[in-house]
Amino acid sequence: MSLKIEDLSVAYQSLRGDVQAVDRVSLSIADGEIMGLAGESGCGKSTLGNSLIFMEGRMKVTGGTVELDGRPLPISDSRAMNHFRLRAVSIIPQYAMSALNPTRRVGRMASDLLKSRGVRFSSVREEFQRRIALVGLPDDVLERYPFELSGGMRQRVTMVISTLLNPSLLIADEVTSALDVSTQRAVGEMLMEFRDRGFVKSMIVITHDLSILAQIADSILIMYAGKLAEKAGAATIIEHPLHPYTQRLLASLPEVGVRYEDAALTGIPGRPPSLLSPPSGCRFRDRCPFAFEKCAEDPPFIELRPGHHVACWKAEEEVASEGALQVQEAAR
Repeated sequence: MSLKIEDLSVAYQSLRGDVQAVDRVSLSIADGEIMGLAGESGCGKSTLGNSLIFMEGRMKVTGGTVELDGRPLPISDSRAMNHFRLRAVSIIPQYAMSALNPTRRVGRMASDLLKSRGVRFSSVREEFQRRIALVGLPDDVLERYPFELSGGMRQRVTMVISTLLNPSLLIADEVTSALDVSTQRAVGEMLMEFRDRGFVKSMIVITHDLSILAQIADSILIMYAGKLAEKAGAATIIEHPLHPYTQRLLASLPEVGVRYEDAALTGIPGRPPSLLSPPSGCRFRDRCPFAFEKCAEDPPFIELRPGHHVACWKAEEEVASEGALQVQEAAR
């Protein structure tokens, strides 16, 4: 098992009180697994990913534990986490193309970053250049400034730097945003190749774009309002989602070959609840067309089918009804 999270809660401190961005999240990621993490803006997916490597000043862990390769990950202690960053867990940050210092050459930036982790750039320079060539970048990229590179080239440089020490877990946060469609696909394929070549052991790919995850992820986890809604294999989530929120996320995506001058996209009415004072029960119930009385209770995140976890009372009822029907048909 590569990553194990138990009842993790992460909050942002504000003048109005704590904003519970991640609320009692439990999940695991196996060695070699690419897990996609999706949901609307503000659902807590980036907070979950960032909390595993760097807690911002306003962030604090309010509960739970994290283990990576069987070792506790001290995410609430920034100084202790220095030992794990880049080596055990690394991140391709959101807006990675803007993360490179425009006043420093790529080689100098990589050298400074590695030096802060006690690694001499000279000891990994050959491997760095090999990986630069692998992602299709020119040999002289080390001598270039970021502004001399295209958006896709900067993204690939960041990917190489982030994985140079072969971390066990890589967090890729919105790595395809602001890229054209062909470059998005290329970056997605590079992430899979990095995993296949052993540059990283497992991966969390955070995005709002389910179409990207359908291409590269082994499993997909859907978050809503700080909580887990659904997790299953990528094909299962795309083709047979059980949670009403997941179903509506997929319904809001355009389909190839459909003329939307004749058929409008279906959005999700309403707004997510405030995480400053979240409501009791299912947090999607005010926007859910299937909500009923039991939704006033908080649904557990449980396995309803093999490898398919859902937090929804209605889905639980439907799966139970299907099982009872199958038993009746088998008895005939």
